[in-house]
Amino acid sequence: MSSPKTIHWGILATGGIAITFTKDLLVDPTTRGVTHVKHTVVAAASSSSKSRAEQFLKDTGCPSDAKAYGSYEEFVKDPNIDIIYIATPHSHHYQNAMLCLEAGKNVLCEKAFTVNAAQARALAEKAKEKDLFLMEAVWTRYFPLSIYVRDLITSGCIGPVARVLADNSMATNPEEQFSDGKHRLVNPDLAGGALLDLGIYSLTWVFQTLYHTQPADTRKPPQVLAAVKLYGPTKAADEATTIALNFPRSAEAGGDAHAIASTSLRVPTIPGGKDDVPSIRIQGPKGEIQVFPPAFRPTRTRLVLKDGTVEDKQWPQPGPGKGSGWYNGFGSGKQSEGEGQGMFWEADEAATALLEGRKEGKYEGLEESILIMEVMDEVRKQGGLKYPEKIETTKYPTPL
Repeated sequence: MSSPKTIHWGILATGGIAITFTKDLLVDPTTRGVTHVKHTVVAAASSSSKSRAEQFLKDTGCPSDAKAYGSYEEFVKDPNIDIIYIATPHSHHYQNAMLCLEAGKNVLCEKAFTVNAAQARALAEKAKEKDLFLMEAVWTRYFPLSIYVRDLITSGCIGPVARVLADNSMATNPEEQFSDGKHRLVNPDLAGGALLDLGIYSLTWVFQTLYHTQPADTRKPPQVLAAVKLYGPTKAADEATTIALNFPRSAEAGGDAHAIASTSLRVPTIPGGKDDVPSIRIQGPKGEIQVFPPAFRPTRTRLVLKDGTVEDKQWPQPGPGKGSGWYNGFGSGKQSEGEGQGMFWEADEAATALLEGRKEGKYEGLEESILIMEVMDEVRKQGGLKYPEKIETTKYPTPL
């Protein structure tokens, strides 16, 4: 049996999601049955100071010889980095990812991939030009739970998917909780609002069940109809968005399929954070698959068939590494002491792709990431939601 290959990571940014990802990255992969790769962190960068990067490396338990940088421009030149994880707000993804790609680095970039589809296409073109790996880090796609749901669909047990209902919302009082207007959920300079931050998960469930499970040569972009409620104090971010999608399919494939993807800052998916009502329902003529909240990190599914079959499954997040709890508090996303958060599966996929010479992810390729950005562009167009030119532009470099 061959020894696992070690992938050397660089972490760009040092905020909460970077802490969660890095702690998960350092969990022993064998605890989740992965034996062909290992992960280590060789560098981290903070745009504010080198000392902050140093503290980040210490707080996340990275190797003592990992290097700290106070400049992204210096960081991307580090010759020891195999791949960079980008953990900045999505308003900055395009500029940050282009910097990494121009420097010849493979990239795993947090969701939402970019602010618009034009930026996503430009990154994909640059990655192809440079012969580099590029993947959107939608962690939910890589959960064993998500793989199970997609396998159920392709097995035909519920028949052709006819309808998907998906919600990812949170109960906040934005005027109180984000009163200074600087939080990413309401700040237009950070591409704020429910759609790009929370709604991406609703769309993820729609696409991974209604689009990704179709044969690649039969997939067609959906028709989109959207209702957008702008955030009152600024009218520059959305506080609630509901999207109706029609996916064209042949009669042999079950005919057109419908989906509703919704998100809200103010109205929770389930009041009180309860998880006894599904946030995702995937329906076909033979039954449905239910996924319980939170949509971004579910741990429970139910299969309900017309013949009376009901199958409940629990999907615990394994691993001894303690996550930061960054996602806790969204719905019922609690976890026990000593568990990972589940971000290691997307890291395993990125590492595996590097070993295999693939240039994009297995469970969400660049074409699909771009299409989802196109859908969100159309939603914003219908809802009159625009962001500042400096974060919508494809001009690189543009100071932010």
